Amino acid sequence: MPHHIRLYIRDCLLGFALGTIFSSVLVVFNVANLQHLIDNVQGGWLAFFLLCFFHGIVFSGVQFAITVMRMAGTEPEEDDVTGPPQP
Repeated sequence: MPHHIRLYIRDCLLGFALGTIFSSVLVVFNVANLQHLIDNVQGGWLAFFLLCFFHGIVFSGVQFAITVMRMAGTEPEEDDVTGPPQP
């Protein structure tokens, strides 16, 4: 498998894991009364799934963007020769 495909898949999986952890922390700490809503409303599991899914999309996009931006500084720099070009 090409390197860039492996890089994209790895960053997407990492982003979805971070999004799920973030959503779980929101529910556990009962931010905006989410735990009560998920536990007591019919279809609350669907709301939690969608919360994890959409956070996963955002976090995986950010994770991949950070990885790509960090790659720009890892290219070998060309020798900066001053003066006229040599024949």
